[in-house]
Amino acid sequence: MTAPAPLNRTRLTVVLGMLSALGPLSIDAYLPALPTIDQQLGGGALDVEMTLSAYFLGLATSQLVWGPVADRFGRKGPLLVGLGLHLAGSLLAAVAPSMGLLLVARFVQAVGGAAGIVLVRTIIRDHFDTREAAKVLSEMMLIMGAAPILAPSIGGALLGHVGWRGIFGFLGLAALAAIALVATTLPAVGAPAAPVAQRRRDVLLGVLRDPVFVAFTFALAFAQAGMFAYIAGSPALFIDHLGLDPSVFAIVFGANAFALIASSQINRGLLRRFSPLAIVRVASVALVAVATAARLTTGLDAGTWAIEASLVGFLALMGLTFANTVALALDRQGQRAGLASGLMGALQYTLAALGSAAVGALSDGTGSAMGTVMLACALGAAASVALGSRALAAPDAVPAST
Repeated sequence: MTAPAPLNRTRLTVVLGMLSALGPLSIDAYLPALPTIDQQLGGGALDVEMTLSAYFLGLATSQLVWGPVADRFGRKGPLLVGLGLHLAGSLLAAVAPSMGLLLVARFVQAVGGAAGIVLVRTIIRDHFDTREAAKVLSEMMLIMGAAPILAPSIGGALLGHVGWRGIFGFLGLAALAAIALVATTLPAVGAPAAPVAQRRRDVLLGVLRDPVFVAFTFALAFAQAGMFAYIAGSPALFIDHLGLDPSVFAIVFGANAFALIASSQINRGLLRRFSPLAIVRVASVALVAVATAARLTTGLDAGTWAIEASLVGFLALMGLTFANTVALALDRQGQRAGLASGLMGALQYTLAALGSAAVGALSDGTGSAMGTVMLACALGAAASVALGSRALAAPDAVPAST
């Protein structure tokens, strides 16, 4: 494989951060409109929450395609195609006359958005070792982390002026802007892997047989599933059960996202002294503790601010988990980084879809289902980190780069 051309790190971080922000924006901007969509298209609360699950399902399944495509055809072309699909899905959602078509539109939107997830991680792997990759991913949170803070407010404002369909129109414009950004500023980073004699099946088995990749991919997937259980359950908890005004909910939601951004920047500082593995081991144990607190406060109906305190802690620990687990999982993948990134994303969003669907299916009108799913996911993440640590400590393990 031809060595990637050197890029300005700051420009690369900004561009990739903006591309990564499109996913959270597509998820969070329409959350304030869920009750309105239910009223206009019908189907009940479970059906409208399935629009989230449809999005996660699209992200999960399509990344299995985008990964090998990235390894075969490079980075920029597939990224532009994916953004075009995201644009088409957004426009279809804006005119959807029924809940069924809205579900289809969200799936198409997610298939396009999945290209950005796979390609962003692959580009980072192309250019940086484990520690530096974790730093870049943390730096990107300054940009992509603003999306969940601003998205509910943007969505709420659009809802009041142009309705929920206008929110999807706005997402279409965002995808169009991303296409222009990639076409005009992002060079063809990352050459495609040469079509060597090694069969695709052998490459796939090589990825799956790496215990470090498998363990830290599961750690990332469980952690993200817990976060999306929170995303799926928080509107009903805060607005319907606790009686918060949607505008107040947007502030609370943004505060939690800010905790994730802040801890990501703390992670950058910690990486100057500690390895990604050391940080994520501590974070995974702490995640179980705060998830237990979330389960207790939601189950006991302890009140808005007690629940919010536990959720802030949970989201803050995501900032110490995401970047480090991604960097550890992809460190040894080399020319198969696209495939590995696709597999990672597939598992990541499969569990996210299951987590968000479980919240809807188990909901009893309080936040206890959300707290239960978050705790289960935290336990899964901690167990996966422990297995990954053991794999790295094995006598025959290839050490991660530092």
